[in-house]
Amino acid sequence: MTLFTIDQTKCNQDAICAAECPGRIIQMDPASGYPVPAADFEVICLKCGHCVAVCPTGALSLNWLGPDRCTGMRKELLITPDQAEQFLSGRRSVRTYKEDPVPRQDLEKLLDVACMAPSAKNRQPWHWVVVQGRDEVFRLAGMVVEWIRQAIEMAPRDAEEMGLPRVVSAWDEGYDRICRGAPHLIVAHADKNWAFSTEDCTLAISHLTLYAASMGLGTCWAGYFYKAVNAYPPLFEALGLPAHHLAYGALMVGYPKYRYRLIPRRKPPRIAWR
Repeated sequence: MTLFTIDQTKCNQDAICAAECPGRIIQMDPASGYPVPAADFEVICLKCGHCVAVCPTGALSLNWLGPDRCTGMRKELLITPDQAEQFLSGRRSVRTYKEDPVPRQDLEKLLDVACMAPSAKNRQPWHWVVVQGRDEVFRLAGMVVEWIRQAIEMAPRDAEEMGLPRVVSAWDEGYDRICRGAPHLIVAHADKNWAFSTEDCTLAISHLTLYAASMGLGTCWAGYFYKAVNAYPPLFEALGLPAHHLAYGALMVGYPKYRYRLIPRRKPPRIAWR
């Protein structure tokens, strides 16, 4: 089987593909001067597409990916450092939402971009559950409260330190501190046996929160929710997660009810220069 092909009319033999390959499984053939796969290429290849993406002439094609199947980088869409700083600094965790649902195609686009996040060995282990509708989100939030009530009974001191009694009191008074009345909830889950599921899912969720802000959407980590998923079997089953998976994050998603106009200061970086 041909693992990759080189268009010799385009290749300038610059060896960039070999230099950028994370697995070091592209070599320059001394005889021809063109890139060739190493003996263990098929076993080691991460399918990251770096070699195709970095080639300045579009000469290299993998057996599953060619330049024609990639999206080109558009210079007019590059942002300045000042724009990036304001965007990243101005993103807020949103806890008050409009009732309007987010169109399904927007949620699909949101997750499509989230899946462009980096992951260990390019495993891309994340799976997603999208809960749609305030009523269903509220029903599942109620299951979280059931778990919290049990947690308070079993370990009242720990529960007090975590502020769990306040969450229950708010719920009993008609205010949802679990999902904040959001019209959607997105849960990231992955194989619990993959060593980097926590990091990989966190990276994807971070991509999601940032892209959501660019779409005019608000997000907030639903910490009580995803902790409950892994500790409360009825909720785990309600989401339909595979038995060998764990939830690694949950986000409230919706249109912000209010607009933030200022960027509060944060603590300065704590840095040790070596």
